[in-house]
Amino acid sequence: MTFPEALAVLGAGFVAGGVNTIVGSGSLITFPTLLAIGYPSVTANVSNTVGLSLGNVSGVIGYRNELRGQRRRVTTLAMGSAAGAVVGGVLLLALPSSVFDAVVPVLILLASALMAFKRTPKTGAEHEHMTAAVFVAFFTGIYGGYFGAAQGVILLALFRLCFTDHLQRLNAAKNVLAGVANGVAAVLFIAVAHVAWGVAALIAVSSITGAQVGAKVGRRLPEKVLRWTVVAVGTAVAIILFIT
Repeated sequence: MTFPEALAVLGAGFVAGGVNTIVGSGSLITFPTLLAIGYPSVTANVSNTVGLSLGNVSGVIGYRNELRGQRRRVTTLAMGSAAGAVVGGVLLLALPSSVFDAVVPVLILLASALMAFKRTPKTGAEHEHMTAAVFVAFFTGIYGGYFGAAQGVILLALFRLCFTDHLQRLNAAKNVLAGVANGVAAVLFIAVAHVAWGVAALIAVSSITGAQVGAKVGRRLPEKVLRWTVVAVGTAVAIILFIT
């Protein structure tokens, strides 16, 4: 890896860390960068997951205030996300990427459409549909362990159907679950797959910093702005996946 290539990876990791914390889909920045400098797709995907997992932890720390009072909820959902990530990681190593190619853009577009609709507030105490949310965590965990582009968009859109909570608090929970999915998949990949440790380390260092910047920016966004940011990013990701 040349010095300019290392700089490109560092820059991609920084931006991806911030994007993942605010919305999700940072992999669409780092993964193509690794492909462009010559890494095979599976090695690039595996190394990208390992590197970004530390950025996910940084994003969770950045959103720690919004996580207060959510320990029980997040712990329950994290178990579903972890189980799904194991399945997704195994699928990545066992199946060709074309298996998900047709389905994923449609899911992301649907999630973006759901985010575009303004939720009708409910009076009284917060309504939670934990059983449905655990299934959401499990199936998005599968996707997160497999590839995970716009995993955060899908999580946020579906969590809005399960919980009547402020979007910033749901975003904090999203960061935890995406981090769990990436972390579990990273452990699996380290154990059984080839990791390009040089680029993984560069992505890790830069995404940690990017996630902190992303948390500072994201936490200041009004709920409406955050919602439409998610819609815009999700739609853009779906279009990119459709044409590539």
